Amino acid sequence: MLAGLDRVDAVLAVGGSGGSSIAARAVRDLPIGLPKLIVSTMASGDVTPYVGAKDVTLMYSVADIAGVNRVTRLVLGNAAAAAAGMARAYEAVRAAPAADERPVVAASMFGVTTPAVDAARERLEELGYEVLVFHATGAGGRALEGLVESGLVEGVLDLTTTELADDLVGGVLSAGPDRLTAAGRRGVPQVVAPGALDMVNFGPRETVPERFEGRVLYVHNPTVTLMRTTPEEMAELGRRVAAKLAAATGPAALFVPLGGVSALDAPGMPFHDPAADEACFAAMAGAVDGAVETERLDVNINDPSFGRAMADRLHRMISEGA
Repeated sequence: MLAGLDRVDAVLAVGGSGGSSIAARAVRDLPIGLPKLIVSTMASGDVTPYVGAKDVTLMYSVADIAGVNRVTRLVLGNAAAAAAGMARAYEAVRAAPAADERPVVAASMFGVTTPAVDAARERLEELGYEVLVFHATGAGGRALEGLVESGLVEGVLDLTTTELADDLVGGVLSAGPDRLTAAGRRGVPQVVAPGALDMVNFGPRETVPERFEGRVLYVHNPTVTLMRTTPEEMAELGRRVAAKLAAATGPAALFVPLGGVSALDAPGMPFHDPAADEACFAAMAGAVDGAVETERLDVNINDPSFGRAMADRLHRMISEGA
């Protein structure tokens, strides 16, 4: 297609629900960085079906796309100007010399695992890597998997696998059943931890389904409510993580933080539940393949030593495969 021939510097589409859906399917196949702008009547609300895990920009049309009038003339004019500006910027970036040739590592992070990922990122940067951090919000996990699938990364530091909990229990931040599979499928070195498996995500407190009445909840902020996973759920999550790693075609390591899997799972914090954590860790130990290296550290996941140890192990894996 034209984009593959370097003849396209931006894509602009206009449509209602049907047209936007068709355009979105097309532009999501384009490379990250190539500007993609859709003016749509559907750009107000849940736009996940249109954006997916790609860098698609949406602009609300305000009025229906049924001809040019005093409203759509302004909106479409702004869209054209935005697309032209992005196209010029993209053309300039492509013409410039490559700014960074360091090998790329993809990492997963949540607010409650940020110190761990920061420590790992700093260590990896010391070792000469560029680290791309993905927020484990469902879309972030899908984006990480897509980037790994594209072949652009040398290794994966999957410290925050929390989206698996949402997928299992029914939270709002699931990345789908294919989470934690791309690296294994492609043989990309991966170091994995059960980061934030202690929680399932929901919206405001009143949106938590009634079936979870009586569960341990934590109102993170007015728009996010977290629910503690039970020992039974943690055991199943441990089995799922282990099974995905055992199926990997490349090097894989599992790091287990015996002192808690998130900032909320530390002593004195609302999700601290050693029995639930041990259910997860025991299930992992019982299901993980012998080819998967396992490291158990007697610290909370956010202890700087934990992130650094994961980074060092990933560097060793990448170096041995070079």
